[in-house]
Amino acid sequence: MLLIPKLYKLSATLLSLGAALLPLTGIAQGFPSKPISLVVGYAAGGSTDVLARIMAEKMALGLGQPVVVENRPGVGSIVGAALVAKAKPDGYTLLMSSSGPGVFNHALYAKLPYAPQDFAPISLVGTFPLVLLVNANHPAKTVMDLVAYSKQNPDKANYGASSASFQLITELFNSKTGARFTHIPYKGSNESITAVISGDVTMTLVDAGAASPALQGGRVKALAVTSAERLKELPNTPTLSELGVDLKVAFWSGLMAPAGTPAPVLKRLQEEISRVVNLPEVKQRISGLSITPGASSSEDFAKLLATEIPLWKQVALDNNIKAN
Repeated sequence: MLLIPKLYKLSATLLSLGAALLPLTGIAQGFPSKPISLVVGYAAGGSTDVLARIMAEKMALGLGQPVVVENRPGVGSIVGAALVAKAKPDGYTLLMSSSGPGVFNHALYAKLPYAPQDFAPISLVGTFPLVLLVNANHPAKTVMDLVAYSKQNPDKANYGASSASFQLITELFNSKTGARFTHIPYKGSNESITAVISGDVTMTLVDAGAASPALQGGRVKALAVTSAERLKELPNTPTLSELGVDLKVAFWSGLMAPAGTPAPVLKRLQEEISRVVNLPEVKQRISGLSITPGASSSEDFAKLLATEIPLWKQVALDNNIKAN
């Protein structure tokens, strides 16, 4: 007799749970049913834009709907990021983010039209470490030589940085090594490299892709990389960690959706990104941009953001670095 009410309650509970799950299941099965907009906060032709177009082409095939790259450049990618943050959270407006809008803007700007919690991380696409460059004729043969040079020649030791994000990383290098390099601003990585070649600055930390032509031309030399492991294209260049410098950092690119996007939609997108990134031809194309391809879980992406944002906020605070 007592079993009947218990079974009734159990059945009612299961029915209630099933009813709650039906809308989510329907969302997952029906997504996508129209084109997806992939917003890039930079102008067409840059590495983030090229990466977005590689992903969009292959994702469209897997999702069965067009994935259209939409360039919304402006103010350190703030314009594009804000657009996605305020978009309807249905999975049809995504952001091809990078370390700039995803991390460094939060460290550098007192006010932004978006916050970290306005986004749902989906997956990383790739990472790209930095290379420490000096002029090919500079007497420093190692990082420790370079640090010693900066201490012995504080009036001559300086570095070029193409944005506040590169400045943050170099100031952390100063802090970790005791170096005394003074910041000289430049508009782009190529200009920072040119300044090293001409002798206008002593060193620069830039992304490996930008450094490649000057390295191949023998105009600069790489003393270290900021990755956890040596780069395949620079097998003889040690990591900073190998040299006893506690500094591992890499810029990244990844896809984000507006916060509140249904979990089944995020899962579907994460699975598709993972599939695309692991395609041999996509790996080859991404590697050609000097980016290390690699998808991630949404959870791991979220953990990365939760770690990096407070780290770089503190570095900016300690060194009084703000966006101009």
